[in-house]
Amino acid sequence: MLWSLFSLISVFLVRLIFAGPAVSLVSNTKPDSSGIYFVSYDGLVNVNSFQLSGVLTYGSYQYVGWWTSTGYAKLGRRSVNGTSWSTIQLNHVLTSSDSHRVIALGVSPEDGRIHVAMDCHSDTQYYTVSTSGLASGGTWSNSSFGSITTTLGNLNIGTVVTYPQFVVTPNNLLQFFYRTGVSGNGATQLAEYSGGTWTNVGSWASASGSYTSPPTSAVSTARNLYIHGATYQGSRLHITGTWRETNAAVSCSTGGLTNHDTVYFYSDDRGRTWKNSAGTSVGTSGSSPVNVNSAGIIVDSLDANHGLMNQESQVVDTSGLIHAIISYMPGRFGQCVTNYESDRIAHGYAFHVYKNSSGLFTKNEITNWPIAAVGRSQIVLDKSNNAYVVLPYLKIVSATASSKWTDWTLAYDGQAQGLNVFGEVTVDRERLRIGDGVLSVLYQESSSGTTPSPVHVADFKLG
Repeated sequence: MLWSLFSLISVFLVRLIFAGPAVSLVSNTKPDSSGIYFVSYDGLVNVNSFQLSGVLTYGSYQYVGWWTSTGYAKLGRRSVNGTSWSTIQLNHVLTSSDSHRVIALGVSPEDGRIHVAMDCHSDTQYYTVSTSGLASGGTWSNSSFGSITTTLGNLNIGTVVTYPQFVVTPNNLLQFFYRTGVSGNGATQLAEYSGGTWTNVGSWASASGSYTSPPTSAVSTARNLYIHGATYQGSRLHITGTWRETNAAVSCSTGGLTNHDTVYFYSDDRGRTWKNSAGTSVGTSGSSPVNVNSAGIIVDSLDANHGLMNQESQVVDTSGLIHAIISYMPGRFGQCVTNYESDRIAHGYAFHVYKNSSGLFTKNEITNWPIAAVGRSQIVLDKSNNAYVVLPYLKIVSATASSKWTDWTLAYDGQAQGLNVFGEVTVDRERLRIGDGVLSVLYQESSSGTTPSPVHVADFKLG
């Protein structure tokens, strides 16, 4: 009896000492009670992790973009910590029921314009930009935005575009990351906005090179790099990602994914030249981009047989070290994914990959909480470098920096709280960066068929 009591107390104390940081819901608002709903590529068009900035804070305001039940692009604005959204409808209707066709938002700090890129999947992108200063206030109306164009302002970026993402540089220039080409045969591209003009920087990761699959010996001669984000810390731009091969034979089954390996490289000149983790030059944008054979960029090797997901998330800590979340079916469940959707749901787990203070990369499985989904997760850090991973269905697990991110604890469970989250979410990274300790999460409620459902922005206090 005493021994049992002692054991219970010991377990309690261990959990108390090593529990991850807390998370608490402080508000949950609905920009739209009836957003468009259809499931495509296992996701929703209003919420996909590769949006990067589907919800975005700038100064005193927070912005969000989504598609309405009738397919129109809509934008919302509220004061940070506000509870009501002012909304405007843009003059553009979603061209097809494809969840890749997300709305991405960006703000150019030098002129306070809001940039909107949307509705593309290996085809024409649609773009509009606001009047100067709108991001800091001013009249919130659709007349504050220009006409919808199929160019990036003055810059023609072609007609085979996917995954638009806006990123602000340390010197307050706005950059635009996107892919040209198609899945398995595409190039990641970079453009930069300054003085009211977009300029092409060029391709920084190409489809070229040759990859031989370790298990099958099949050779693939084309691919694309899927990135987990593009993150500045100080003057350094950090990239992690995974390659997807065009040759399906590199995987053990046609029902799997041809994604393989986690790579890392960085730039100290706003994406013009690139180095691997050891500091060795591996590419120059526009002339000799990074490719699958670039030396020293693989930081976690994994063949194409485990359903490795593309386009998850990354963050950089206060020491300038990169952290990423990847997910796949671990080898203990088998060495060949035959159906990536069902196998990831049944056996998929998230892994925390990070660069430690010695310059080496470490990978730890987030055990006890399988992703139980096809989709992706979001990683963020607080000011103390404690980590929070938002798994599908808005399940948040956390770990302390002092444990070297090993004491993962369930901090919030959206399913248990009845939020009815569809699956993937996206987060407002800029709000966390400015330092109020609040994580804003964009999600949509699960529905059936094409019945519209509410779009939410939930705010969580971290720590």
